[in-house]
Amino acid sequence: GPKAAGADPADADGARQRFVLHKPDGEPVRTGRNLPVAIASGVALGALVLLSIYPFSAGFVAITAAATLICLRELNRGLGPHGARLALWPLALGGTAMQVCAYFGGAEWLVGATASTAVAALAWRLRDGAEGYVRDAAGSLLALGYIPFLLATWQLLIATPGDGQERLLAFIIVTISSDIGGYFAGILMGRHKMAPVISPNKTWEGFGGSVLACMIAGALAVVLMLDGPVWAGAVLGVAVVLAATVGDLIESLLKRDLGLKDMGRFMPGHGGLLDRVDSLLIAGPVAWIVLSLLVP
Repeated sequence: GPKAAGADPADADGARQRFVLHKPDGEPVRTGRNLPVAIASGVALGALVLLSIYPFSAGFVAITAAATLICLRELNRGLGPHGARLALWPLALGGTAMQVCAYFGGAEWLVGATASTAVAALAWRLRDGAEGYVRDAAGSLLALGYIPFLLATWQLLIATPGDGQERLLAFIIVTISSDIGGYFAGILMGRHKMAPVISPNKTWEGFGGSVLACMIAGALAVVLMLDGPVWAGAVLGVAVVLAATVGDLIESLLKRDLGLKDMGRFMPGHGGLLDRVDSLLIAGPVAWIVLSLLVP
């Protein structure tokens, strides 16, 4: 709209600069995103997840089922210009069933639902003939393993008898700590590129910040929430930060190959939902394995 009479343009500049971070040498940090909007979006998503966890943990099934559908849509739109066609109906129905099976039936039911969905997706594509079958089948199996299967490992965490809700919350806290520690350490101190070909913004300094933040968060979460030993929390932190970093790089490579900056526009300040959960996807099964072995 029109500016108010007598408004000073410098005031608007000052308001924008209020959210600009600076490095120790005084140089302004280019974050590449609207930081207040990104934080607000993340807090809103976190609140939604918390409300689905407590008091009825089964409500979380609806969250991962919805995330499955949204992420499948984002991936399908990204693959579309490259000619690949996902078996969306089998993946959507089977992916939703996988979330239900993981929560109520555990790993065995999840394996059965995943295998059934894979067969259905491969069979669905038969009707379109041989041309492009390998391409489309490979895309569907990638989508199956990358999205609903990895999301379902979150259900394995929350379905753990006794303290499942706390296990899921500990996993989320540790993974978010990786993002926060790496983000601020990277933009404030980052100098040495970690994987410039895949993700130019990632630095070894940022990775160090992620490791430190995850170890602290893991130790606190395991001791205070799960009554486990400090060392198990530290191991969880290291395992999660490694998995989260790999997950972030995997999604960066996917976007680079598809020629996309973001997978979608689901969350203001974050891009698509896949852009937000990329590290959580890979860290989920790792957290479940570590906690199952070290904090029985």
